[in-house]
This record gives sequence, structure tokens and C-alpha cells, in this order.
Amino acid sequence: MSDESPAVTAIRPDQEIMTKQQLPYFVGISGNTVGASGLSMHVVVIPPGARAEPHIHVGYETGIYVLEGGVRTRWGRRLEHETVSRAGDFLFVPPGVPHEAINLSATEPARAVVARNHPAEQDLVEPYAPDAGT
Repeated sequence: MSDESPAVTAIRPDQEIMTKQQLPYFVGISGNTVGASGLSMHVVVIPPGARAEPHIHVGYETGIYVLEGGVRTRWGRRLEHETVSRAGDFLFVPPGVPHEAINLSATEPARAVVARNHPAEQDLVEPYAPDAGT
């Protein structure tokens, strides 16, 4: 048994990173920031009128809580389904489901807290080209 006890760690995300989805993130909890082994949690900002590049999350679930604004999430093989989330709504994205997020406002950013059951923020995000077939 180790003499070192696990530590409670506070972190304030103050540096924006650009993600593979082409959205700015403020990374909070992750393997890199606090040594998490099964969780990452951060804030995403979708600028006015912006959208994420279509993508999938390989092997992990994602939970999203919308803090501000409205977001249309298109999902499915051809991004043929959609749901709208507004401040106060939760959104669940299963592993491997192609999706993109679109800010509904042309003038205000949308902000959300994003949590994943994996400690890496971007390692298992892959771009997705929607299937144009029937």
C-alpha cells in the first residue's frame, strides 16, 4: 500500500484549445490535467453561427449539459436525425454515433459542460464524412 493518498484537485480552465471538431474547449478534468483515469470534463463554446465538424467518439459515452444558448445536434449515418437542446437541457451521445453540433444563434455563443467516461479529451475523436447514400 502506498503512503500517498489520492488528492482532491481544483482546476480552473483558463486556456482555450481548438479541438478536432473545430470548436474551442476549456479543458477541466482529464488524465492530463489531474491524472483522472476514467473521466474527462470540460466546457465547450460554440461561437455565434458556428458548427462542429461531423465526428464520432470512439468507445466512450458523452454527457452534455447546456449552460447557455440553443444547439441543434444532427446525428445518424447521414446526420438525418436532429434534436435541439437549450440552457438547462442534458444531452447523451452514445459511443460511435456520428454527430455535429450547431449553434442556433447568429449573435450569441452557446456554452455547455461536456463529460466523458474516458480521461482523454481528444484522443478518441475521429472526423466523420456523412454517408450520402440511401
